[in-house]
Amino acid sequence: MSDVKKAVYDESKIKTLSSLEHIRLRSGMYIGRLGSGNNQDDGIYILLKEVVDNAIDEYIMGHGKKVNIEVKGVKVAIRDFGRGIPLGKVVECVSVINTGAKYNDDVFQFSVGLNGVGTKAVNALSSEFRVTAFRDGEFSSAYFKKGKLIEKKKGKAPKEKDGTYVEFVPDKEIFGDYEFNHEFIQQRCWNYACLNSGLELIFNGEVFKSQNGLYDLLEKEIESETLYEIGYHKGDKLEFAFTHTNKYGEFYFSFVNGQYTSDGGTHLSAFREGYLKGINEFYKKNYSGLDVREGFAGAIAIKLKNPVFESQTKNKLGNTDIRPWIVKEVKDAVTDFLHKNDEIAKVLIHKIESNEKLRKELSDVKKQAREKSKKVSINIPNLKDCKYHYGSAKGEESTIFLTEGQSASGSIVASRNVNLQAVFSLRGKPLNCHGKKKSELYKNEEFYNMMVALGIENSVEDLRYSRIVIATDADNDGFHIRNLLMTFFLNYFEDLVVAGHLYILETPIFRVRNKKETMYCYSEEEKQASMKKLSSPEVTRFKGLGEISPKEFGQFIGDDMRVVKVNVKSMHTVSETLEFYMGKNTPTRRNYIMENLI
Repeated sequence: MSDVKKAVYDESKIKTLSSLEHIRLRSGMYIGRLGSGNNQDDGIYILLKEVVDNAIDEYIMGHGKKVNIEVKGVKVAIRDFGRGIPLGKVVECVSVINTGAKYNDDVFQFSVGLNGVGTKAVNALSSEFRVTAFRDGEFSSAYFKKGKLIEKKKGKAPKEKDGTYVEFVPDKEIFGDYEFNHEFIQQRCWNYACLNSGLELIFNGEVFKSQNGLYDLLEKEIESETLYEIGYHKGDKLEFAFTHTNKYGEFYFSFVNGQYTSDGGTHLSAFREGYLKGINEFYKKNYSGLDVREGFAGAIAIKLKNPVFESQTKNKLGNTDIRPWIVKEVKDAVTDFLHKNDEIAKVLIHKIESNEKLRKELSDVKKQAREKSKKVSINIPNLKDCKYHYGSAKGEESTIFLTEGQSASGSIVASRNVNLQAVFSLRGKPLNCHGKKKSELYKNEEFYNMMVALGIENSVEDLRYSRIVIATDADNDGFHIRNLLMTFFLNYFEDLVVAGHLYILETPIFRVRNKKETMYCYSEEEKQASMKKLSSPEVTRFKGLGEISPKEFGQFIGDDMRVVKVNVKSMHTVSETLEFYMGKNTPTRRNYIMENLI
C-alpha cells in the first residue's frame, strides 16, 4: 500500500468564491495578460480602457462630450459627463457581476465594455478603488480596497455636473512592479477621438479631438506618404478610410464598437473583399487581391449590437453574418469615390499595374530561389522547428527565436519548449537591406531561408509563429545584428510589426550569487542592488547567450520571459528613421554617432 497521504475530497473542500474574489484569483480570464506596462496590451491598460469605455458608451448614446483622464504615478482618475450611474445602484454596478444597463438596448445600443464585468474587474484588481456618481445635484460614492467595500456616502453636490468619477490604483499584489507608459495612453486617446468624432478627451492636460474620424487617423499615421487623397466613407454602422503608399505589404487599423481589433476578424476580411470588388467593378477588370492591395493602407470601424469576439480581450471579431452588407457597402462606396475622382482613378490604376508587373518579376526570382534551395537541402537550414504553429488551436502562443550563430542558439535549443518554441540561427551579420528591392531578399540565401522558416516567402498571411523574437547578444555586434533584422522587417514586412508579431528578447547581463542565493540582473542598476542584498557576492558578466548554460537559460524563455514588443508609433516615421540609421553616411548621421558613441 502506498505511503503517500491521499487528500480527502468531501463537502468541506467545495468553495464558493464571491465574483470579485474569482476575478482576483483568475485575473487572466477577465483581462488577458498582466505584464509590467511595457506592452500596450498589458493588464493595467485594460483596466483604464474598461473605465474609459463606459464614458465612450455614454457619448455614443448622446450624453457627455468630454472625458478627463489623469494618470499620476500609479493612480488613475477618470471623469465623464454622461448621465452618471443611478445613485441607488453605485455599489452594485462596480461590485456585482452581471449587473448593469448594457443588457438593455434602450440604454446602450453599441456597447464596447465588458458587458457587466468591466468596472467590477477594475475594482477587484485594484488596491484602492473609488467611484462617485453625480446626478441632479446629488452624489453617491463608494470606496473599496481589493474589491471589498470600505465605506459609502451620499449627499448634495449642487456645483457638480452629471457624470461618473472613477479613481483606482492597480494592485501590485496582482500586477507586480509596473509603470504606465504615457505614449500608449496617448495613442489610445487619439484612437478614441477618431472613432468618436466630436468627443474631447483630455489626458493629463493634453486635448485629443477629431472632426473627421478615421480620415484623421489614417492621415496622421501616413502623412506625406499617400499616393492619392484619402478615400473616406461614413455610414450608420460602418466607417472606413483608405489610400495607397509605396511601402510593401498591407496596413490596417480595425475597430469594433471602439475596440481595436489587432488581429482583425470577419469585418476586416469583408472590408478587403469589398474593396477588391469595388476596384474590379469600376475598372471592369479582374485584378488579383495581391496586386490591388500591395501598399494599401486602410482603417475600418463598425458598430454591432452583439459582437462575438474570439477571446476575452477582444482582439479578433468572429461574427459571420456581417460579411454580405459590409462587402456591398464598401464596394459601392469605393466605386462611387472613383467615379467622382478621375485623377485619383488614374493614379490608382497605375499603382495596381505597377504592382502586377513587380509581382510577376518577383515570381520568377522566387521560383529560382526555390529551385536553388531544393538542390541544397530538403529541410530549411538552421531551423529547429516546434510542433504547433500559429493559426492552429494549440499554436496561438508559438514563438520563433532568431539567434546569431550556433553557439548562441545552442542554449535556447536545449532549454526550449519543443511544442511551442522554434529556433532559427543566422550564420553571422545579415545583409543591410535598406533601400534594396524586394527581389534582393530572394537572391540572398540567409534571408530567403529565414522567410521560408517564418512562412512569409509568399504571403504574411502564412506566418507560422505568433511571436518572432530577436535574440542577440547584449554587445555591439549583437545590437548591430538586431538593427539589421529590424530593418529587414520594417522595410518589407512592416505589417507584421504593426500587427504586433515582432519582439526583442531581454536576457540577463550579470549573474550575482553567493552560496545561498543566485540573482540574474538585466542592467547595471539591478547588479548594484543585488550586490548590496547578498553578502560576499560573486559577479559574472555574460558576454553572449552561448555562455549561459541550458539549465540556466530555460527560465529566461519560460513563463517569465522578458520581451519588448517592437512598436511602430506611426507608419510615416519608419522611412525617415531607417534612412537615418541604416542609410548612407551623412554628416548629420556621423555627428550623431560621434556624440552618442560612448
